[in-house]
Amino acid sequence: MNLVPIDINTIRLNWPLPFSLRTEDGTLLAPKGYAIERRFQLDTMVMQRGKLFIDITDSESHHRDYMSRLHSMVYQDRELGKIAEASVEPITNHGLRIKEITTEVNWFDLQDQAHSILRDVQSPEFLQRLEKLKGELLRQVRLNPDSTLFALIHLAATELRRYSATHAMLVGVVCVVAAQDVLKWADEDIQMLLNASLTMNIGMTDLHDRLASQMEAPNAEQILAIHSHPERSRDILLNLGIENSDWLDAVVGHRSTLSGPLGQRATGERIARLIQRADIFAARLSPRASRPPDSQTSAMQSCYFDENRQMDEAGAALIKAVGIYSPGTFVKLANNEIAVVVRRGLNTTMPKVAVLINRHGMLIGEPILRETSHPEFRIVGSLPHRDVKVNHNFERLLALAKQSSLDRLW
Repeated sequence: MNLVPIDINTIRLNWPLPFSLRTEDGTLLAPKGYAIERRFQLDTMVMQRGKLFIDITDSESHHRDYMSRLHSMVYQDRELGKIAEASVEPITNHGLRIKEITTEVNWFDLQDQAHSILRDVQSPEFLQRLEKLKGELLRQVRLNPDSTLFALIHLAATELRRYSATHAMLVGVVCVVAAQDVLKWADEDIQMLLNASLTMNIGMTDLHDRLASQMEAPNAEQILAIHSHPERSRDILLNLGIENSDWLDAVVGHRSTLSGPLGQRATGERIARLIQRADIFAARLSPRASRPPDSQTSAMQSCYFDENRQMDEAGAALIKAVGIYSPGTFVKLANNEIAVVVRRGLNTTMPKVAVLINRHGMLIGEPILRETSHPEFRIVGSLPHRDVKVNHNFERLLALAKQSSLDRLW
């Protein structure tokens, strides 16, 4: 590619692009031929993605179109960059339609892959496989964070056999959403954040899984292994050739209980603190053989307040990012309906939900979407998974958590 920056003021609204719009690293944002309707979409794109670029080999008419034919191209009022997963097909001589490309992921397969990767740190392909897992998680978070959160919170609340892998993925995803959407961390820090989240427990993966299924309290030997596993995890990474100090420091410090503002910490320590808060949140949501999971509200409170019962900056960022009632959470509505959160809302307390049980306590065949900003459907409290006696269709609810490219564009 031969990428050059483009002035957004030269992009013409409601006019087919003569070339594709890309990020500086070449990621496709809008395909050639796509017409943008509104200016604020473009402003949002620039705010979230930085400068926009075009490949001058994309169009023979680049020099003419770049300065004269285009004035403005904008995305809708949703996150940008998701059009990278779409292609354009003509409808008529004057119109275009978006054809969505399948970007499905089988979360149960991904869970199995993560379980296999994190249990086999001696594999010569460990780092390669880890990088692939990290890339897929980042792709899913950026493509549709709501369905990603929904899937992992569901798996964390219902699965014991692959506890350590599921926990690592959930912690990583929750941290990434907070880091990119609230804390506005640089991409390189987000990469290290997810690396550290996925590998923080590789020094005790097998024990982690066994403890989840163990009815009795940890014995003295297990407690010692729990306390020493951050250093063991770091040593494993060092043996694998990892030399990045931020990654290693975050793994060693991910159980640190040192409270205080994030801005006063080194990068590795900031990453460690965010992971530590998310670690608490995810652990509270997950069941053990010896105890049921907590409610979402209880899990959120546990990460919001620090060791001195003060508001924690990292914990507050997590809550702002995923919501008081995050996707995958069961809630009770003011009209006595029982629902599951499928998408985050405009604020942390008003998500979109799918009703599963009506006000009379009867199961609903087809989930009904509700906007909890309406007084009749406001949330009055969260419910632990154990208290909702319904065998819901995971794939059907996951589909409701997704917002397609068409949803975002139109």
